[in-house]
Amino acid sequence: MNWIYAKSRRLLICCAIIISYSTSCKSSDNTVSPRPDAPDATGQEPAIPFLYSQNTYGYEAYRIPAIIKTKKGTLLAFAEARKKRSAGDAGDIDLVLKRSLDSGKTWENMITVWDNGANTCGNPVPVVDQQTGDIHVLMTWNHGEDNYSDINNASGHDIRRVYATRSSDDGKTWARPVEITDAVKRPYWRWYGTGPCHGLQIKEGAHKNRLVVPCYYSVIKNGSSKTFAHVFYSDDGGHTWTPGDTTRQDNAGESTVAELPGGKLMLNMRRGTPARGVATSNDGGASWGDVRSDYTLLDPQCQGSLLDARRSGLHLLLFSNVASGSRDHLTIKMSTDEGAAWSKAYAVYTGPSAYSDMVMIAENKVVILYEAGVSRPYEGIACKIISLDDFK
Repeated sequence: MNWIYAKSRRLLICCAIIISYSTSCKSSDNTVSPRPDAPDATGQEPAIPFLYSQNTYGYEAYRIPAIIKTKKGTLLAFAEARKKRSAGDAGDIDLVLKRSLDSGKTWENMITVWDNGANTCGNPVPVVDQQTGDIHVLMTWNHGEDNYSDINNASGHDIRRVYATRSSDDGKTWARPVEITDAVKRPYWRWYGTGPCHGLQIKEGAHKNRLVVPCYYSVIKNGSSKTFAHVFYSDDGGHTWTPGDTTRQDNAGESTVAELPGGKLMLNMRRGTPARGVATSNDGGASWGDVRSDYTLLDPQCQGSLLDARRSGLHLLLFSNVASGSRDHLTIKMSTDEGAAWSKAYAVYTGPSAYSDMVMIAENKVVILYEAGVSRPYEGIACKIISLDDFK
């Protein structure tokens, strides 16, 4: 009889623990969610610290992460919220974000930045104006029934369009998106993509305070499709936008930009090769030098993120991507010599993974927002806080 009593007592204790745990995890629209990388009840770190999980809030998938820190120190984590996973990059896609007021420890509930019915709203490129505190998000739109091939072949319902929105209250609310297609995109360009990842504001040099947005596009030349990268920029706080010249060579896709010492810019691009493409600009993105292949940055033709930072006065470059022959082994690499060599690295996640973006939250800490999963890379978007001391 003693063993029956002991077994019953254990069962009651377990039930009480389950009820207590369930109650503590409940949230309302006015509460925040736990830090995505917080240890679970056993004290173990979760395998994937999801910030956005598939099949939640009426969306089957979340993709295309972008993250920034506002002038007030708030983190804004953007994503595409996709109604149908099977529709891929097309269909009903909304642009959403979550805010963190404590450097990624907790996150507020999801905010919709742009919902245009059944159409596609995505490719977020957020950039902060440190002069005004305004947050600008540049993004693209297309008809929900059009995919890449439709637009590239000029056989769709509409073209790919470019829009801008801004927030003046630290990301809580957003202005109605304004179309800027005619200002930044040539009429004969077919597909067009902003980023996707963060933009920047130049800190030094002749073009200090310029807002810079990395982009890419496709064009038909001699009967075949070619892709090029460029940036567009604003010198008046995002009121008007100017397109810079495109890369000299083609085979340049999704792009990310960082600032080098003196206000020089580096553009890092996805290419149709197992290496990343790199070009530099001495005039704030108005023109670019030749594109070279960086074979130390192995890439399976996927998006990546480039970030500049300062640590004890030393200029750093961080680059995140799936450093493999396939979409797995998400890694951040570090360079202390403007990308000539990548001397240190940090393995973020070895499993299925894909797109990512980064932001510095302190001189010694970086936050990475990245796509990941157990069986496929697109089960959700995870968030991880990493110390630069952990790079080896």
